[in-house]
Amino acid sequence: MTEYYNMSPRKVRELVRGGMITGPTSGMCAGYAQANLVVLPRELAYDFLLFTQRNPKSCPLLEVSDTGSRKLHHIARDADVARDFPKYRVYERGTLTGEYTNVERFWRDDFVSFLIGCSFSFESALLEAGVTVRHIEESCNVPMYKTNIACTPAGLFYGNMVVSMRPLPQDQVAKAVLVTGEMPKVHGAPVQIGDPEAIGIKDIHTPDFGDRVTIRRGEVPVFWPCGVTPQNILMEVKPEIAITHSPGHMFITDVKNVELKY
Repeated sequence: MTEYYNMSPRKVRELVRGGMITGPTSGMCAGYAQANLVVLPRELAYDFLLFTQRNPKSCPLLEVSDTGSRKLHHIARDADVARDFPKYRVYERGTLTGEYTNVERFWRDDFVSFLIGCSFSFESALLEAGVTVRHIEESCNVPMYKTNIACTPAGLFYGNMVVSMRPLPQDQVAKAVLVTGEMPKVHGAPVQIGDPEAIGIKDIHTPDFGDRVTIRRGEVPVFWPCGVTPQNILMEVKPEIAITHSPGHMFITDVKNVELKY
Protein backbone atom coordinates (compact mmCIF):
# COMPACT_ATOMS: atom_id res chain seq x y z
CA MET A 1 0.00 0.00 0.00
CA THR A 2 2.76 2.46 0.92
CA GLU A 3 4.16 2.52 -2.64
CA TYR A 4 0.86 4.04 -3.79
CA TYR A 5 0.50 6.49 -0.90
CA ASN A 6 1.69 9.53 -2.87
CA MET A 7 0.59 8.36 -6.33
CA SER A 8 -2.04 10.34 -8.27
CA PRO A 9 -5.59 8.92 -8.45
CA ARG A 10 -5.47 8.84 -12.25
CA LYS A 11 -2.28 6.77 -12.22
CA VAL A 12 -3.68 4.32 -9.70
CA ARG A 13 -6.87 3.97 -11.77
CA GLU A 14 -4.72 3.20 -14.83
CA LEU A 15 -2.93 0.47 -12.87
CA VAL A 16 -6.26 -0.92 -11.67
CA ARG A 17 -7.67 -0.91 -15.20
CA GLY A 18 -4.56 -2.69 -16.44
CA GLY A 19 -4.85 -5.41 -13.79
CA MET A 20 -1.72 -4.31 -11.91
CA ILE A 21 -3.65 -3.51 -8.72
CA THR A 22 -6.26 -6.03 -7.58
CA GLY A 23 -6.13 -5.69 -3.78
CA PRO A 24 -7.58 -3.36 -1.12
CA THR A 25 -7.01 0.37 -1.66
CA SER A 26 -6.61 1.59 1.92
CA GLY A 27 -3.57 3.85 2.20
CA MET A 28 -3.47 4.74 -1.49
CA CYS A 29 -3.48 8.29 -2.91
CA ALA A 30 -3.25 10.17 0.39
CA GLY A 31 -5.60 13.11 0.59
CA TYR A 32 -8.02 11.89 -2.07
CA ALA A 33 -11.49 10.50 -1.47
CA GLN A 34 -12.36 6.89 -2.23
CA ALA A 35 -15.78 5.53 -3.17
CA ASN A 36 -17.96 2.45 -2.82
CA LEU A 37 -20.15 1.20 -5.68
CA VAL A 38 -23.70 0.00 -6.19
CA VAL A 39 -25.00 -0.66 -9.72
CA LEU A 40 -28.71 -1.42 -10.16
CA PRO A 41 -31.26 -1.61 -12.97
CA ARG A 42 -33.01 1.71 -13.60
CA GLU A 43 -36.34 0.41 -12.27
CA LEU A 44 -34.76 0.19 -8.79
CA ALA A 45 -32.68 3.36 -8.99
CA TYR A 46 -35.19 5.79 -7.51
CA ASP A 47 -35.85 3.61 -4.47
CA PHE A 48 -32.13 3.22 -3.87
CA LEU A 49 -31.51 6.95 -4.34
CA LEU A 50 -34.16 7.57 -1.70
CA PHE A 51 -32.49 4.99 0.54
CA THR A 52 -29.18 6.87 0.35
CA GLN A 53 -30.92 10.13 1.24
CA ARG A 54 -32.55 8.58 4.29
CA ASN A 55 -29.32 6.89 5.42
CA PRO A 56 -26.56 9.45 4.82
CA LYS A 57 -24.22 8.08 7.50
CA SER A 58 -23.86 4.65 5.92
CA CYS A 59 -24.57 5.75 2.32
CA PRO A 60 -23.20 9.29 1.77
CA LEU A 61 -23.78 9.78 -1.95
CA LEU A 62 -20.96 11.30 -4.04
CA GLU A 63 -22.32 10.82 -7.58
CA VAL A 64 -24.98 9.05 -9.63
CA SER A 65 -24.30 8.07 -13.25
CA ASP A 66 -26.51 8.57 -16.28
CA THR A 67 -28.53 5.48 -17.19
CA GLY A 68 -26.37 2.98 -19.05
CA SER A 69 -23.23 5.09 -18.77
CA ARG A 70 -19.93 3.89 -17.35
CA LYS A 71 -18.59 7.45 -17.20
CA LEU A 72 -18.66 9.94 -14.34
CA HIS A 73 -19.07 13.72 -14.51
CA HIS A 74 -18.00 15.00 -11.11
CA ILE A 75 -15.68 12.87 -8.97
CA ALA A 76 -13.24 11.63 -11.64
CA ARG A 77 -12.16 12.33 -15.19
CA ASP A 78 -11.67 9.58 -17.77
CA ALA A 79 -13.17 6.99 -15.42
CA ASP A 80 -14.78 3.68 -16.34
CA VAL A 81 -17.08 2.36 -13.64
CA ALA A 82 -16.86 -1.17 -15.08
CA ARG A 83 -13.05 -1.36 -14.98
CA ASP A 84 -11.64 1.08 -12.39
CA PHE A 85 -12.37 -0.83 -9.16
CA PRO A 86 -9.74 -3.46 -8.25
CA LYS A 87 -12.43 -6.05 -7.60
CA TYR A 88 -16.20 -6.27 -8.06
CA ARG A 89 -18.96 -8.47 -6.75
CA VAL A 90 -21.99 -9.61 -8.73
CA TYR A 91 -25.17 -10.48 -6.82
CA GLU A 92 -28.07 -12.32 -8.45
CA ARG A 93 -31.29 -12.43 -6.42
CA GLY A 94 -29.30 -11.68 -3.28
CA THR A 95 -26.68 -14.39 -3.81
CA LEU A 96 -23.04 -13.53 -4.45
CA THR A 97 -22.31 -15.34 -7.72
CA GLY A 98 -18.78 -14.14 -8.39
CA GLU A 99 -15.93 -11.65 -7.96
CA TYR A 100 -14.27 -10.06 -10.98
CA THR A 101 -11.55 -7.53 -11.80
CA ASN A 102 -13.86 -5.92 -14.38
CA VAL A 103 -17.58 -6.23 -15.10
CA GLU A 104 -17.80 -5.20 -18.76
CA ARG A 105 -19.36 -8.56 -19.65
CA PHE A 106 -22.29 -7.90 -17.30
CA TRP A 107 -23.00 -4.29 -18.30
CA ARG A 108 -26.53 -3.35 -19.39
CA ASP A 109 -28.03 -0.26 -20.98
CA ASP A 110 -30.43 0.17 -18.05
CA PHE A 111 -27.76 0.20 -15.31
CA VAL A 112 -27.41 3.17 -12.96
CA SER A 113 -24.26 3.51 -10.85
CA PHE A 114 -24.15 4.99 -7.35
CA LEU A 115 -20.77 6.13 -5.97
CA ILE A 116 -20.84 6.28 -2.17
CA GLY A 117 -18.31 7.85 0.21
CA CYS A 118 -15.80 5.55 1.93
CA SER A 119 -14.10 5.70 5.32
CA PHE A 120 -10.73 5.03 3.65
CA SER A 121 -10.98 8.71 2.67
CA PHE A 122 -10.46 9.99 6.21
CA GLU A 123 -7.57 7.67 7.04
CA SER A 124 -4.88 10.02 5.72
CA ALA A 125 -6.33 12.74 7.98
CA LEU A 126 -6.17 10.31 10.93
CA LEU A 127 -2.55 9.49 10.14
CA GLU A 128 -1.64 13.16 9.84
CA ALA A 129 -3.22 13.72 13.27
CA GLY A 130 -1.10 10.93 14.75
CA VAL A 131 -3.96 8.44 15.06
CA THR A 132 -3.26 4.74 14.61
CA VAL A 133 -4.76 2.96 11.57
CA ARG A 134 -4.09 -0.69 12.31
CA HIS A 135 -5.05 -2.34 9.02
CA ILE A 136 -2.66 -0.02 7.18
CA GLU A 137 0.08 -0.93 9.67
CA GLU A 138 -0.64 -4.62 9.07
CA SER A 139 -1.10 -4.30 5.28
CA CYS A 140 -4.52 -5.91 5.24
CA ASN A 141 -8.17 -5.02 4.69
CA VAL A 142 -10.21 -3.17 7.31
CA PRO A 143 -12.48 -5.42 9.43
CA MET A 144 -16.21 -4.87 8.80
CA TYR A 145 -19.20 -6.22 10.71
CA LYS A 146 -22.95 -6.60 10.31
CA THR A 147 -24.84 -4.87 13.13
CA ASN A 148 -28.30 -4.62 14.67
CA ILE A 149 -28.53 -0.91 13.73
CA ALA A 150 -31.58 -0.64 11.48
CA CYS A 151 -31.41 1.57 8.40
CA THR A 152 -34.40 3.71 7.49
CA PRO A 153 -36.32 1.81 4.78
CA ALA A 154 -37.04 3.31 1.35
CA GLY A 155 -39.23 1.58 -1.21
CA LEU A 156 -37.92 -1.95 -1.63
CA PHE A 157 -34.75 -1.34 0.36
CA TYR A 158 -34.38 -2.21 4.05
CA GLY A 159 -31.91 -3.87 6.42
CA ASN A 160 -29.13 -3.18 8.93
CA MET A 161 -25.98 -1.10 8.88
CA VAL A 162 -22.49 -2.51 8.36
CA VAL A 163 -19.63 -0.86 10.27
CA SER A 164 -15.86 -0.74 9.88
CA MET A 165 -13.64 -1.02 12.95
CA ARG A 166 -10.30 0.52 13.89
CA PRO A 167 -8.79 -0.27 17.32
CA LEU A 168 -7.36 2.83 19.00
CA PRO A 169 -5.46 3.62 22.18
CA GLN A 170 -7.80 5.37 24.59
CA ASP A 171 -5.92 8.66 24.33
CA GLN A 172 -6.51 8.78 20.55
CA VAL A 173 -10.26 8.17 20.55
CA ALA A 174 -11.39 11.76 21.08
CA LYS A 175 -9.03 13.00 18.36
CA ALA A 176 -10.34 10.36 15.94
CA VAL A 177 -13.92 11.42 16.63
CA LEU A 178 -13.09 15.07 15.94
CA VAL A 179 -11.11 14.36 12.75
CA THR A 180 -13.72 12.06 11.21
CA GLY A 181 -16.66 14.12 12.43
CA GLU A 182 -15.53 16.89 10.08
CA MET A 183 -16.10 14.60 7.08
CA PRO A 184 -19.78 13.54 6.97
CA LYS A 185 -19.63 12.84 3.20
CA VAL A 186 -17.30 9.91 3.93
CA HIS A 187 -19.30 8.52 6.90
CA GLY A 188 -18.29 11.09 9.53
CA ALA A 189 -17.96 10.30 13.24
CA PRO A 190 -18.16 6.81 14.79
CA VAL A 191 -21.52 5.26 15.66
CA GLN A 192 -20.18 3.18 18.57
CA ILE A 193 -17.09 3.13 20.77
CA GLY A 194 -15.88 0.30 22.96
CA ASP A 195 -18.90 -2.02 23.15
CA PRO A 196 -19.34 -4.25 20.07
CA GLU A 197 -22.10 -6.31 21.70
CA ALA A 198 -24.24 -3.18 21.99
CA ILE A 199 -24.55 -3.12 18.19
CA GLY A 200 -24.94 -6.86 17.75
CA ILE A 201 -21.31 -7.90 17.15
CA LYS A 202 -20.75 -11.15 19.03
CA ASP A 203 -17.13 -11.85 18.08
CA ILE A 204 -14.87 -8.87 17.42
CA HIS A 205 -12.16 -11.23 16.15
CA THR A 206 -14.34 -12.63 13.35
CA PRO A 207 -15.36 -9.86 10.94
CA ASP A 208 -18.11 -10.47 8.39
CA PHE A 209 -16.08 -8.72 5.70
CA GLY A 210 -12.40 -7.81 5.40
CA ASP A 211 -9.63 -9.07 7.68
CA ARG A 212 -9.03 -9.54 11.38
CA VAL A 213 -6.58 -7.03 12.86
CA THR A 214 -4.63 -6.97 16.12
CA ILE A 215 -6.35 -5.34 19.09
CA ARG A 216 -3.70 -4.60 21.67
CA ARG A 217 -4.14 -4.45 25.43
CA GLY A 218 -5.66 -1.16 26.45
CA GLU A 219 -7.04 -0.38 22.99
CA VAL A 220 -10.67 0.43 22.26
CA PRO A 221 -12.57 -0.81 19.19
CA VAL A 222 -14.13 2.15 17.36
CA PHE A 223 -16.87 1.61 14.80
CA TRP A 224 -17.77 3.80 11.82
CA PRO A 225 -20.69 3.49 9.35
CA CYS A 226 -19.54 1.57 6.28
CA GLY A 227 -20.31 1.69 2.56
CA VAL A 228 -20.63 -2.10 2.52
CA THR A 229 -24.06 -1.54 4.10
CA PRO A 230 -25.76 -1.70 0.66
CA GLN A 231 -24.37 -5.20 0.12
CA ASN A 232 -26.04 -6.30 3.33
CA ILE A 233 -29.24 -4.66 2.06
CA LEU A 234 -29.00 -6.36 -1.35
CA MET A 235 -28.77 -9.76 0.31
CA GLU A 236 -32.07 -8.97 2.06
CA VAL A 237 -33.92 -7.41 -0.90
CA LYS A 238 -32.66 -9.90 -3.54
CA PRO A 239 -32.90 -7.85 -6.76
CA GLU A 240 -32.52 -9.69 -10.06
CA ILE A 241 -28.96 -8.38 -10.44
CA ALA A 242 -26.69 -5.89 -8.69
CA ILE A 243 -23.01 -5.08 -9.00
CA THR A 244 -20.91 -3.70 -6.14
CA HIS A 245 -17.26 -3.26 -5.27
CA SER A 246 -15.63 -6.06 -3.31
CA PRO A 247 -15.28 -4.82 0.30
CA GLY A 248 -12.12 -2.75 0.69
CA HIS A 249 -11.49 -2.55 -3.08
CA MET A 250 -12.49 1.03 -3.77
CA PHE A 251 -12.61 3.58 -6.59
CA ILE A 252 -10.12 6.41 -6.06
CA THR A 253 -11.59 9.76 -7.04
CA ASP A 254 -10.04 13.05 -8.15
CA VAL A 255 -11.76 14.79 -5.24
CA LYS A 256 -9.58 15.90 -2.35
CA ASN A 257 -10.78 15.00 1.12
CA VAL A 258 -10.70 18.64 2.17
CA GLU A 259 -13.50 19.29 -0.33
CA LEU A 260 -15.73 16.84 1.53
CA LYS A 261 -15.54 18.59 4.89
CA TYR A 262 -18.38 20.69 6.24
